[in-house]
Amino acid sequence: MRSIAVINQKGGVGKTTSAVNLAAALAESGRRVCLMDLDPQAHASLHMGITAHGDSPSMYEVLCGDASLSQARQQVNEHISVIPSNLDLAAAELELAGEVGREMILRDRLAEDEADFDYLILDCPPSLGILTLNALVAVKEVFLPLQPHFLALHGLSKLLRTVEVVSRRLNSRLRLTGVMLCMYDSNTRLAAEVSTDIDEFFHASKGSRDFFCEAKFFETRIRRNIRLAEAPSFGQSIFQYSPESNGAADYRALAQEVLWQEKNQDSSPLKSAPLKSAA
Repeated sequence: MRSIAVINQKGGVGKTTSAVNLAAALAESGRRVCLMDLDPQAHASLHMGITAHGDSPSMYEVLCGDASLSQARQQVNEHISVIPSNLDLAAAELELAGEVGREMILRDRLAEDEADFDYLILDCPPSLGILTLNALVAVKEVFLPLQPHFLALHGLSKLLRTVEVVSRRLNSRLRLTGVMLCMYDSNTRLAAEVSTDIDEFFHASKGSRDFFCEAKFFETRIRRNIRLAEAPSFGQSIFQYSPESNGAADYRALAQEVLWQEKNQDSSPLKSAPLKSAA
């Protein structure tokens, strides 16, 4: 099973949209996918049409030891399941503060879970707190969504340092294996310039930082698309809401790159990616 945390401590960069629609695209291709919502805002859960009420277990109960992953998991369709979140999860940061080994809780819950999936995708909160640390300790891979904007670069080095420290001290398997550009507008020079800056940043750092030496700069750019913004309000992935839209085409193309990466994990270095515009 490939376990992937989709993280960025900056909000509004397409993190949840990417986690949900990548999971849906992989499920559409026939893979068995579990989407785990670790954000107290529960946007990924709502995006998939799931609301975790007090009478149904959520990630809060899982992390606090009151429920197992199997008890909290909800089946969406034949190929995709969701472990939802709700606002109670915000309290977990405080409740787990004094817990010994609090960064390892999710890893231990996953070790106890007998479900069989091809992909586990974690939508992380826009912060580097206990919830995100649990995700980084529990998974093997990190996908980093970035917006081609100057502010996308702000805090990037801090985020990478955090991932590197977790890789070195808590999870030696952890690697940054994917960088994706979201909200891309090919008509602006800024998008091209920032894309080049991000590419150069990773190339300049790659030699001295083993934890992302296997990373791939995905060629697919997730273009700005109003359908992607509308889909969550209907509780649907882009493939249910507007399967012929540019947003659906882009996430299908991204999923194909992820599947290709799975088959070629020994030969997927970070590389400069030419602009790819899905039809």
